[in-house]
Amino acid sequence: MTNITDEWDKRISKFLVGKVIKESRYLSGEEMKDMGGGYWDKTPIIIIFTDGSWILPMQDDEGNDGGAMCTSDQKNLPIIPVC
Repeated sequence: MTNITDEWDKRISKFLVGKVIKESRYLSGEEMKDMGGGYWDKTPIIIIFTDGSWILPMQDDEGNDGGAMCTSDQKNLPIIPVC
């Protein structure tokens, strides 16, 4: 039997592996309205790839608000905060 995380690993890898980051920035006010339906209080970053796809952190899997990200650069950028 396949573990649910194995299935998600495959889907995530298929989406992310090999992509090149074109841009990273905080969402604009207009994007916040579009993404959060006008209800988000926390502005997350968005990472845009050269193929036009993107990812952004959310508070939960229901998309209730923007979220922070933890990084491997514990000295200079341990957390990418929401604003």
